[in-house]
Amino acid sequence: MAETHHDPAGARPGYGSLLRTRGAWTFLLPGFLARQPFAMLTIGILLLVNDTTGSYGTAGTVSATAGVAMALFAPLSGKLADRFGQAAVLMPGVVVHAAAISLLTTLALSHAPLWALLAAAVPAGASTPQIGPMVRARWAARLDGSPLMPTAAAFESVTDEFTFVIGPVLATALCTGVHPAAGLVAEAALTLVGGLLFATQRRTQPAAAGAAAAAGGAKGVSALSVPGVRVLAVTMLGIGTVFGGMQVSMTAFTKELGEPGLNGLMYGTFAAGNMIAGIVCGAVAWKISAQRRLLIAYPLLVLATTPLWAADALPLLGAAGLAVGLCIAPSLITGYTLVEKLVPAGARTEAFTWLTGAVGLGQAAGATVGGRLIDAHGASTGFLVPLGGTALALVVLLALRKALTPKGESVVAARGVGHREPVPVD
Repeated sequence: MAETHHDPAGARPGYGSLLRTRGAWTFLLPGFLARQPFAMLTIGILLLVNDTTGSYGTAGTVSATAGVAMALFAPLSGKLADRFGQAAVLMPGVVVHAAAISLLTTLALSHAPLWALLAAAVPAGASTPQIGPMVRARWAARLDGSPLMPTAAAFESVTDEFTFVIGPVLATALCTGVHPAAGLVAEAALTLVGGLLFATQRRTQPAAAGAAAAAGGAKGVSALSVPGVRVLAVTMLGIGTVFGGMQVSMTAFTKELGEPGLNGLMYGTFAAGNMIAGIVCGAVAWKISAQRRLLIAYPLLVLATTPLWAADALPLLGAAGLAVGLCIAPSLITGYTLVEKLVPAGARTEAFTWLTGAVGLGQAAGATVGGRLIDAHGASTGFLVPLGGTALALVVLLALRKALTPKGESVVAARGVGHREPVPVD
């Protein structure tokens, strides 16, 4: 059974107070280890398969297959965790994932045919543990009704950003500096160790809903029945194309210039911008609504992706990548913040997994389309994928923006009055 521990009376709702929550570190540390595979999987597959086949298109297709499987099975994982408990899902899941990664790695190194790689990529992606949504669910269980909940949401968004900094850079460094398969080997090891450690922390996991959920009517609640969640999923899909397109295009660009070892530095610069913006966004006490913030941040992201394809030197690409990274975090964090406002408590874990899955699906699509463009027209054309993906998502966002206004919130409020408590940094 999960225990609920509110913050001490009078404690300021800042990061320091949050991290002093009893039992928090018992799931934060293993959770951090176990969530790295989400950011390592697709790029690890991309680099390994490209090395063994010599084709960015083939590598992108295999990587995309794993990403699509991850995206499609993520909501199911969230539902099962809500109903039967996180440990019941994670314990067998991480073992299956490690076995699937081992099979995929062996097939790639054995130069197996494409159909075999695709077949192995499906369980590898489908079994990826959804640690981020599970951590968010643990915070909600322990801080129910506490003023620290907005702080927890901001902290988790920053942690997600940090994952996208560390994961791809680590996988790239291992694949290019140690062995083409080293990135996937590390991904499987982190999944197994971190996932099992996280699952054993049963005192902090939310109580399994089981039959009680059905009796209370929560079982039938679907996150996708909320129109705003569908809109947010499309925006996250666009953000995913940025991650996927940047990964494959930067890999090809540095290789085309004869500097493949600098790929990690280039992607790290992009990811660092993402991380810096995430920390700032999590600490600011916003005075405008989350809906309006998203409508400002997303067009800026589209604008930042525009000059990527024209960069003809590594310094220019690094600067452009940094700008894109700085523009991703505001949109990503605001999207998750809106879930807290739009979705009933009984469906939030599922909603988080839909958004996380959408990022993974977009990442896979970006890597696939980018790889095909690179094979046909050169490395620079792959950078058109982030622009195209975010531009299409922006059209949907602007057309359906009213769906992001929480029920009971007036139009005037949606346009300017803040609805988030300040989040000072201790």
